[in-house]
Amino acid sequence: MSTADKIKILSEFLGSYYLTGDEYLFSCPSCEHKKRKLSVNLKKNKFKCWVCDYSGKEIYKLVRRFGGREHKTKWAQYSEIEINDFENLFKKESESTNEIISLPKEFVSLANKNLPLNSIQARKYLRKRGIDEKDILKWKIGYCPSGVYEKRIVIPSFSEAGQLNYFIARTYDGNWKKYLNPSVSKDIVFNELYIDWKDDIILVEGAFDAIVAGENTIPLLGSTLRENSKLFQELVENEPKVFIALDPDVEKKSLKLISDLLLYGIKIYKISISPYSDVGEMCKEEFRKRKKEAVLINSNNYLLARSNLL
Repeated sequence: MSTADKIKILSEFLGSYYLTGDEYLFSCPSCEHKKRKLSVNLKKNKFKCWVCDYSGKEIYKLVRRFGGREHKTKWAQYSEIEINDFENLFKKESESTNEIISLPKEFVSLANKNLPLNSIQARKYLRKRGIDEKDILKWKIGYCPSGVYEKRIVIPSFSEAGQLNYFIARTYDGNWKKYLNPSVSKDIVFNELYIDWKDDIILVEGAFDAIVAGENTIPLLGSTLRENSKLFQELVENEPKVFIALDPDVEKKSLKLISDLLLYGIKIYKISISPYSDVGEMCKEEFRKRKKEAVLINSNNYLLARSNLL
């Protein structure tokens, strides 16, 4: 397909353009800036908006996100791939075989009635963090008195089918390595078994943050979320309202996640964490209050928030 054919496809859903050097400048469908600031370079197969920084190393991502079915079909023909394959490119990187995982053999459930004496330190640690018996039962929390995960709180994760797919192991005796987690993929939805995709979703960094945040909270197990991850795909497919409550020290990463979700039309609310260092430091009542006060993020106040970090 010629350059003229490609530009014709792009202009059908991006509108008019002008050419400067090798750059075709369109209006950006992401930030909808009044000037043509979306630069498309067909030779390099890249695009970038000089206002909101929306960019990509493959122009097909631009077509996939903002083009119609007919544009995707035409671009797929140009790429010499089947249309079904084209639409699945977004998902292929995240496909993986189910990994077999089991809890450590030393695992002791703290939901048991008759607990050994060596559970005292673990229970004190949880109480100190505001985690009660209801939380322990709901999250199926346990600990390991010995073994590789000795003196660590263990919080398991279950897939939609109810199978164990991950667990976090957090020290409660001051070990220099706070977390010691299994060597399996983290490309999961933590405790998807309990997630209602039709209701509001809360995104936090860690499992202890999720316990404080309550129902329908998903820990990212970090501070970033890739577009080709299982969780990101589920959010795009189900389109729930998303409340983001990441730590203040990763504000740039938080804004990047917000930007990525906004591009897919997800309704985003940002929960203020300051002056706390993370959600886990709050009491549950405080978090519920802050969730009610969460700010709706759109392209306008996103750009304002981003500019304040520059």
